[in-house]
Amino acid sequence: MQISNYKTQQEKILCTTVMPTRKIPDMVEDIRESLLKKPRALSPKYFYDQRGSSLFDQICSTPEYYPTRTENKILSRYGVDIINKTSPDQILELGSGYSTKTRRLFDACQQTSNECIYAPLDVCEEVLIESAKRLSDEYDWLVLNPLLGDYHAGLGNLPASHGTHLFVFLGSTIGNFEQEDALEFIKEVYKTMCYGDHLLIGVDRVKDDDVLHDAYNDAQGITAAFNLNMLHVLNRELNADFNIDKFTHSATFNADKERIEMRLISKAEQYVNINDLNESIQFNLGDDILTEVSQKYTYQGIEEMLKQANFTITDHYEDENAYFSLVLVSK
Repeated sequence: MQISNYKTQQEKILCTTVMPTRKIPDMVEDIRESLLKKPRALSPKYFYDQRGSSLFDQICSTPEYYPTRTENKILSRYGVDIINKTSPDQILELGSGYSTKTRRLFDACQQTSNECIYAPLDVCEEVLIESAKRLSDEYDWLVLNPLLGDYHAGLGNLPASHGTHLFVFLGSTIGNFEQEDALEFIKEVYKTMCYGDHLLIGVDRVKDDDVLHDAYNDAQGITAAFNLNMLHVLNRELNADFNIDKFTHSATFNADKERIEMRLISKAEQYVNINDLNESIQFNLGDDILTEVSQKYTYQGIEEMLKQANFTITDHYEDENAYFSLVLVSK
């Protein structure tokens, strides 16, 4: 592990860099394997530069995007019960972002006098620092240990800590995995945990197509900007020349696979140069790039996946509409 210093005007916050346990493709390798070959695709991890993270934070506040609002409501309602059942000495969140919903767990910790360490793991150092500053202002008792790393690169080098752990994986992020990969990831989390530890996982449920469609096609166009921002990332990082105005956002529900599929679609015949790779891509009108899948699960499907990973289900929380599940499991 390495320590990365990020100096702010007011204070110095230290991020612990979590070294990978396995090699994952870098951006150049990803682009060669996914964007330069058909069917074209991009990894959703490239959404989350600082601008992308900010846009996603805005998406979570749109009236159409029910997952964040619903998950937050469940956390508010059952947070004390979750903390009482887990009594964590450390809360470790995978893919923490701005830790917006996790605050409901900190509120519950305050109500139950359960002081703990919070270890948010994220790929964006700027977001970790900004979030840590906010949290230290809001919860002066909370000990912060930000972790800079990619959970796709393995969890074997997470720093050891004493006591009981509550692993947190919110936002239905598990839905961004193909189903076989989702199970493998859950098994890896299980292997990382100690006996007596708990995992709290948020999972989006299968529901009416119109509700799903509207959630990923908000009227303000924030999700569209979030999707298109990936092209800005490629322009900046790989000296590409994507004309953002010649692509449009698309998000549709694939009923057979029970998932939302988000794409960027070419609005014209065009060539795009990726100068750092010395490559050029031809797009015809209507050609698409798959940027994200968001798998939806049934109640039974969620529990089956977790049981296949050897977890014991402690509680399965849901909202009154059965739009979303928060599942608390133990090892």
